[in-house]
Amino acid sequence: MAKKTARKASRQPPPPVVRALAEPRTALPETRPPAPEARPPVARRNVDKKHTINDIARLANVSKKTVSRVINESPFVREETRTRIAEIIRSTGFTPDPQARGLAFRRSYLIGLVYDNPNAPYVINVQEGALGALRRVGYELVVHPCDRNSPEFLSDIRQLVSRQKLDGMLLLPPVSENNGLADLLREISCPYIRILSAALDDPENLVQSMDRQSAAEVAEHLAKLGHTRIAMIIGPPTYRSSQERLEGFSNALADRGLTLSPDYIAEGSYTFESGAACAEMLLSRTPRPTAIFAGNDETAAGVYRTAYLRGLRIPHDLTIIGFDDSPLASRLCPSLTTMRQPIRDMGRLAAEKLIAKISRTEGPSAAASTVFPHLVVRESSGRPAS
Repeated sequence: MAKKTARKASRQPPPPVVRALAEPRTALPETRPPAPEARPPVARRNVDKKHTINDIARLANVSKKTVSRVINESPFVREETRTRIAEIIRSTGFTPDPQARGLAFRRSYLIGLVYDNPNAPYVINVQEGALGALRRVGYELVVHPCDRNSPEFLSDIRQLVSRQKLDGMLLLPPVSENNGLADLLREISCPYIRILSAALDDPENLVQSMDRQSAAEVAEHLAKLGHTRIAMIIGPPTYRSSQERLEGFSNALADRGLTLSPDYIAEGSYTFESGAACAEMLLSRTPRPTAIFAGNDETAAGVYRTAYLRGLRIPHDLTIIGFDDSPLASRLCPSLTTMRQPIRDMGRLAAEKLIAKISRTEGPSAAASTVFPHLVVRESSGRPAS
């Protein structure tokens, strides 16, 4: 009993819970956000509306086919109608839906550009010229570098045309020099234009640069300056342009009683590095040449470097002439005498001819298939010192 009593005594009741009473709150006046100021209604154009070709036809009171012809720059539309439709297209901000357009005309509106060329400025300039012409009529360019020496070259091109559903192809040299590729494209009914330095196809299928005649003009220029020890750095011998320029240059020298010695011919690859290496070999000859005709401007720039390292002055000790008239030519010091080849115009003309073939409309004539480079004389050419 004593133990139970002790346990009871040790258990104390829990302390009372004391709760503080909150002070009464003073009622605050009811507040509401101020009403927005009344604003006058603003007339808003529905800029999100996407106009269709049917809308343009309705606004111009013509058929959808006529609108399509204007978009594709067909010549079979009266100028008054063309101007009216063009103004409506501009004011509405209409742009053709490429998918709907492709379905309607069974085209992809894609053009392939195939190249295997180490001369990057050349490829870029052709590409820019082609894009300018293609985008005016709603086409885009699919640029495809390749290896023309690969065993799978032709099968890869066939797959490219099939996979991208290309409407046509632009072929740059030296790929354009492959007659097997042209045969393949004809076989699969893919229109093409070849940019070439020689007439290897029908005029309707090519844009030709007159490389042989251009090289002859360089020979005439050097002969008139009085040079007799003349060297040449050609491009890769598998390039048709290399053959055309070499033959045109050597034949023109021969016509003037001069000889292009085999010792003064070096094989480059249309690159800066090959130009420097070839110049090192040529300038080691005894007697050394007083003039070097380089295969292109990149090659000529390499010759500049070697001449500088050898302490030769341009043009007092060495005349240098390039080919292409790329932006590099006028930036070298002294500025480079070179053959100006209208590369962008060649790209534009090739694209215009291809679009005309695809749409079966009138395009550039066969006579317009030929472009004529001309010599731009700058500071790098002069009379020989001795």
